[in-house]
Amino acid sequence: MSKTKNLVSIAFFALTIFATTVTFAQKEKTVTVGGSPMYPSKNIVENAVNSKDHTTLVAAVKAAGLVETLQSKGPFTVFAPTNAAFDKLPKGTVETLLKPENLKLLQTILTYHVVAGKMNSSDIAKAIKEGNGKATLKTVSGGALTAWMKGSNLYLTDENGNSAKVSIADVNQSNGVIHVIDAVVTPKS
Repeated sequence: MSKTKNLVSIAFFALTIFATTVTFAQKEKTVTVGGSPMYPSKNIVENAVNSKDHTTLVAAVKAAGLVETLQSKGPFTVFAPTNAAFDKLPKGTVETLLKPENLKLLQTILTYHVVAGKMNSSDIAKAIKEGNGKATLKTVSGGALTAWMKGSNLYLTDENGNSAKVSIADVNQSNGVIHVIDAVVTPKS
């Protein structure tokens, strides 16, 4: 009898843990990026590695030695170019940037996509409104991005006059937020 009671207790305990885990996962509001859910309880790198649309970005972050930084407490706002965005660059650009001799340039370009602090799209929209249609965002690399709206769409213009559209906004992370963009932005060279 006590053996059965123990088995029932263990089964009940296991079911309780499973139900709690499922409930927690269901309460987390995820956004799907690159075919995978992005969990607000995970950090930027933990989520990005699961996105099929960001394999080039993840490879570049690893090559630049920025994984540890983007796994830290932050918070960070990351404007994350998709693989298709990298494909728009001139042929051979990504391969050249990934070479060890171009480490500093790669780090500068990647950190140009990062703003210190967490800025959701509503924060950026508020800054744009306060700036009479434009907001200057200081990047971790020391450069500036200009944020602006066209209708309900959020855009960024880099220091070279190139623009990127935010295709998926407000992908919350444990250490910040990601906004998916459709082009690579670059600092003044």
